[in-house]
Amino acid sequence: MHGSLDPAQSASTAPSAAAAAARPAPARSLSVVVPVFNSATILPRLVERLEPVLRANAAAYELILVDDGSSDGSWQVVEELCRARPWVRGVELMRNYGQHNALLCGIRAARHALVVTIDDDLQHPPEAIPLLLAELERGHDVVYGAPRKERHGVLRDLASQVTKLALAKAMGAPIARQVSAFRAFRTALRDAFAGYDGYYVSIDVLLTWATTRFTAIPVDHAPRQDGVSNYTVKKLVTHAMNMMTGFSTFPLQMASLVGFGFTLFGLAVLAYVIGRYLVQGSSVPGFPFLASVIAIFSGAQLFALGIIGEYLARVHFRTMNRPPYAVREVSEAPPETDARGGSTGSPPA
Repeated sequence: MHGSLDPAQSASTAPSAAAAAARPAPARSLSVVVPVFNSATILPRLVERLEPVLRANAAAYELILVDDGSSDGSWQVVEELCRARPWVRGVELMRNYGQHNALLCGIRAARHALVVTIDDDLQHPPEAIPLLLAELERGHDVVYGAPRKERHGVLRDLASQVTKLALAKAMGAPIARQVSAFRAFRTALRDAFAGYDGYYVSIDVLLTWATTRFTAIPVDHAPRQDGVSNYTVKKLVTHAMNMMTGFSTFPLQMASLVGFGFTLFGLAVLAYVIGRYLVQGSSVPGFPFLASVIAIFSGAQLFALGIIGEYLARVHFRTMNRPPYAVREVSEAPPETDARGGSTGSPPA
């Protein structure tokens, strides 16, 4: 497991990426998946920056834009981009399902051997994609572009760290502390979670079902080009809870430890009461002592019941067969006009 950033790669992303882009296009095929949410003004710029990078680094490529229930006309922009560029494909979801659900849809729709996921806000530099691909060729299966310095607010950064701690427990891998939405991996990894149909999705946890060959490299993290981030502190905390209870038994283990700890505490209180009676000949006086002990044990019981309730809720949602996403419409060029030798494929389910 490669969980640390390579100091030798700490040079600026731009020169290295530019040098990689200057080489002849290697014989690799690449699908770039972008979850889109209220990014109508940014998408044309994103595509303009992606096009020369893809052209220089892949013999066949495609861009999959998954509109996750936008309300600002993003889908109309996606359709225009699909008409203007045959290598761009668009998928419109029925409603807003969440970033990871949209990514799952795009990953399942990918036609090429490698997949790169990148956000739609241009905080991740498309010019750094060659660096991720080069690292994949060193024998890794998943490569993250870890930001040298995240450009969010204090609360958002704190919530992001909490989420990564939860992800570390769910993934069972130290690389979780360097996880980023900017990632490259081999498309074949999706076979490990082809049958997953749960509503709660974490792409990074699903990737651990297929491989342990993870690594991360440092990349620049630019300020958001337009608007504000759609990932609020509340959404990040909720996502952390979903990962902990949806993909890990750590909360149950923690509840067991709390129960064991309070059992020891109860035995200590009992020893104190008996000792006092034997030494002083009287029991512990007063209602406050009894009320405090009852309150402590009641709180521990409710804490454990709450954790068990979260797991029961996950089981309940699984029995409802609630899908991770539903597709409203697909926009793409006819197969014969696919760019750079792209093969045909069926629309995502």
